[in-house]
Amino acid sequence: MASTESRAGEAPGGREDGGLDGLEAGLDALDAVGTRAAARAPLGRALLQRVLPPIVAIALVLAGWQLLYVLEVKPDYQLPGPAQVWDAAADQWYEGTLFGTIWTSLSRGALGFLLAIALGTPLGLVVAKVPFVRAAIGPILTGLQSLPSVAWVPAAIIWFGLTPSMIYAVVLLGAVPSIANGLVSGIGQIPPLYLRAGRVLGATGLHGVRHVLLPAALPGYLAGLKQGWAFSWRSLMAAEIIATSPDLGVGLGQLLETGRGYQDMALVLNAILLILVVGVAIELLVFGPLERRVLRNRGLLLTR
Repeated sequence: MASTESRAGEAPGGREDGGLDGLEAGLDALDAVGTRAAARAPLGRALLQRVLPPIVAIALVLAGWQLLYVLEVKPDYQLPGPAQVWDAAADQWYEGTLFGTIWTSLSRGALGFLLAIALGTPLGLVVAKVPFVRAAIGPILTGLQSLPSVAWVPAAIIWFGLTPSMIYAVVLLGAVPSIANGLVSGIGQIPPLYLRAGRVLGATGLHGVRHVLLPAALPGYLAGLKQGWAFSWRSLMAAEIIATSPDLGVGLGQLLETGRGYQDMALVLNAILLILVVGVAIELLVFGPLERRVLRNRGLLLTR
C-alpha cells in the first residue's frame, strides 16, 4: 500500500513535481503557439480591422455634412461646406501659420501635462497612503475634478495677468485632480497580498513605491493620466479662447476666438477640427499603444 501511494505521488521520471512541470511546459507551449499565430496574422486583415472603420466613419460624417450644405439647412455663412473649411486650412498653410498655431497649443498642453504629472503623482500617493490626508482632501480632489476648467480662467487672469503663467495655472488646476484620483483609484485596487509580499522582500519606502505600488497600480494610474490629458487639453483651450493677447501668441484657442470675432464660420470650424485632430492623434499615438502594452503584459488583452 505504501509503494502504491508513493507511485501515485511521483511522476514517471521519479520526481514528485513531474506533473507540475508537465503542466507548466504545456502552458508554455500554448503561449508559444498563440504568439506565433499572432505574428502570422496577415497585415491586410490588421489594416482592415483598425484603419478601415475610422475611414468609413470620417467619410460618412463628411457626406452628411456636405448633404446639409447642399440642402441649405443653414446659410453658407453659418454652415460652410467641407470645401470652404478646407480652403481656410489651405490659406493658413500658404501663409505659413498652420503648424505654428498647432505647435503653440501642443507645446503648452504637453508642458502643462508634464507639470501636472509631477504634482499629481506625489499628491495621489500621499492621499492614497495617509488616511488623515485622504479624509481631509480626498473629497476636495473629487470636487475639483468635476469643476469646469473654464471657471478657473477669470481667477487665473486676476492672479497672473495675461501671461503664459495664467495658462499653465489653468491647465494644472484642471489636470492635477484627475491624475491624483486615478492613482488613488489604482492603489485602492491593488491586492493586499502584493503589498505584503513586497514588504517581506524588503520593498519599503521609496523602493516599495517604485517596485510595488506604481507597477501594480499602473492600469488605474494610466486611466488617470488619460483623463488628466483630456482635462489639460480642454483647460488649455478654455484659457486660450478667453485670454487673448499679442504677448501670448496664437494657439488653436486664439484661432477659434479670431474666427468668432470676424464671423468667419469656416475658420471657426477649421479650428474646431484641428483641436479634435490633435486630441485624436495623442490618443492613437501615445495613450492607445501604451494602454495596449500594459494590458497585454498583464494578460488582459487578446492579440488577434
